[in-house]
Amino acid sequence: MVGIQAQNLAVNDGPLTSENAALLRPSDPNMPIEELRQRYEQDGYLFVKGLLPREDVLEMRHRYFDFLAPTGVLQEDTNPVEGIFNKAKSPDDYPGIGAGHVGNNGRPGGDSAAQFVDKAIEAHYKDWYAEKFCNHPDLYGFVARFMGWGDNTLSFKRTLLRNNPPGSKPIGVHYDQIFLRYGDPTSVTAWVPIGDIKLNGGGLIYLEDGDSVGLKLEEEFTTRAKQAGLTEEESRSAFNSNMMATGLLSEFPAEFAKEQGRRWLASSYEAGDVVLHKPHAIHASTVNNDPENVIRLATDLRFCDSSKPYDKRWMNHYQFGDGV
Repeated sequence: MVGIQAQNLAVNDGPLTSENAALLRPSDPNMPIEELRQRYEQDGYLFVKGLLPREDVLEMRHRYFDFLAPTGVLQEDTNPVEGIFNKAKSPDDYPGIGAGHVGNNGRPGGDSAAQFVDKAIEAHYKDWYAEKFCNHPDLYGFVARFMGWGDNTLSFKRTLLRNNPPGSKPIGVHYDQIFLRYGDPTSVTAWVPIGDIKLNGGGLIYLEDGDSVGLKLEEEFTTRAKQAGLTEEESRSAFNSNMMATGLLSEFPAEFAKEQGRRWLASSYEAGDVVLHKPHAIHASTVNNDPENVIRLATDLRFCDSSKPYDKRWMNHYQFGDGV
């Protein structure tokens, strides 16, 4: 794996170097299950190498970009599976979605982005994604065994299929329970890169020991909500008056990590890799500085124990303005 000293690894507010970043710890899915669980509890995440068949992931990538190709997002005369961004276009016309791009999960981009945004949302509902990929038996089976939920394992229908062209806005600092407060904090997120992602290609980064930080922040938000006299309904919202308008903790990952006295953990990713993380694990993404103009494509798939209270808003497909 490429070392952290790779050039052009950056977040919104500056570079990530060996001073403020390190590498994620990878795990083999064939390791003893108890050892994997121990790593998950200790780190707040589990970076599983090669969990999904590479060919299945690349087929999904090909279908997605073939579907989006009419919007002009791809470089002419390139294979859709490569996902090469059209260098004659502006990233502003091909905005990402979800987690802090627009307050209260609104619609991103202006009129020039309308066709692309419509197609990007429609992709969430296509059988090749919503049925085949999101319900991949290798992922579902692993989560059911790893979490010990068995037949109670439920996959949420609401997912976030995100594309990030080079130079586009990365995802800000957050933890997922902020957006899942209508249920117990028992869910697990599977972040699935759909294609290879270079270390400087816009992949997800995790705050070192960030789960404990997220738990502490959630306690503080709850206390402040009570002191402010917020109703239970208001305090559950990711966009309440104690939060940023986007539901994020910060738009400045480097500054945030420095304040917490911790490093960011980064990695390159390969098609087939999956990162599982806990509800309070703090994460963000880097700026996509891929030198070959590769579009970063990934999805957030979430699972829960259906025998316990869970956020039923996540049982509906992603829609703009759904308040989640």
